[in-house]
Amino acid sequence: MLSDEPVVLDGGLATQLEARGHDLSDALWSARLLADAPEEIVAAHLAFFRAGAQVATTASYQASFPGFAACGVGRAEAAQLLRRSVELARRARDLLAADGGRRWVAASAGPYGAYLADGSEYRGRYGLTARELVAFHRPRLEVLAEAGPDLIALETVPDVDEAVAELAALDAVDVPAWLSYTVENGRTRAGQSLEEAFAVAAEDDRVVAVGVNCCAPDEVPGAVGVAREVTGKPVIAYPNSGEGWDAAAKAWTGPARFSPEQVTGWIAAGARFVGGCCRVGPPDIARVADVVRNPRGIA
Repeated sequence: MLSDEPVVLDGGLATQLEARGHDLSDALWSARLLADAPEEIVAAHLAFFRAGAQVATTASYQASFPGFAACGVGRAEAAQLLRRSVELARRARDLLAADGGRRWVAASAGPYGAYLADGSEYRGRYGLTARELVAFHRPRLEVLAEAGPDLIALETVPDVDEAVAELAALDAVDVPAWLSYTVENGRTRAGQSLEEAFAVAAEDDRVVAVGVNCCAPDEVPGAVGVAREVTGKPVIAYPNSGEGWDAAAKAWTGPARFSPEQVTGWIAAGARFVGGCCRVGPPDIARVADVVRNPRGIA
C-alpha cells in the first residue's frame, strides 16, 4: 500500500448513507445500520470504490462497547457488529475483485467524543485519565483487528492526550494504523501545536501514516507539511466539506469549500493518501481520483 503513487481514500460514509435515504440522527450514527441495513453499507462502500476510491473506511467510527450498551446492545452482539463493519467493507471490495484494482479496508476507530455524540470530538479534553481512555479504545481495537482489516484508522483525534492513549491501546493488536487529527487554525482542536501532536507517532513503527481529517480543506496544506517534517512518514489528508457541525442542532452549517482541484496542492505539500470526510460524496471522490490520475489535466 505504501507506494510512491498517491492513494485515493473514500469520502463520508454517513453522507452517502444519508443520500440513500437513511436517518442517522441517533447516537450510533452510521453504526446503527450494521444491524438494521448491512447491505446498504455495502452499497455505500461500492459507490466510493466505483468512484475511484482505493480505501474503504468501515462503518465503525461511532461504534463502541459503551455506545452499543447505551442502546441496549449486549457485549457479544456489539463485538459481532464491530466485526461486521470490516466484513462488509471486504465484501464490497471482493465484489469488484475481477477488475484487478488494488483496494484496501481501513477499520475506523473514532475518538471518545464520537461515542458521546455531542460534538466533543471537535473539542477533546474529556476530563478522563489516560487509563480510562485506553480502557475505552482497547477492546474495540482488539475486535476490529480480529476481523482482518488491512489497517486501523485512528481518526478525527482532537488532542494529543487521546492520541497517546490510542497508541497505547494498539499494544493489544497486530495491525498497522494511521493516526489522523482533526485540526483548526493550525492546531489540534484542543489547542496543542501540530509539532507536538505528530511527534507522538514519529518513532512508532506501527503507525504507517499520519495526517488530518474532518477539518476545513484550507487547513490541509500546512498540516501536511508539519506532519511530513516531524515524522518523515507518509501523510494522509481527508478533510470534510468545510461546513461546520452544529452539535445541538445535529446539522451541518455554512458553505461547502471542498474542491477536488485542491488535491494537487495537498500532494505537492507531501500528502500520499488523499480523499474526503463528512459531506464529501462519491462524485467528489471521482473528481479527486481524476486529479490524482491526471494532475495536469484538471477540467
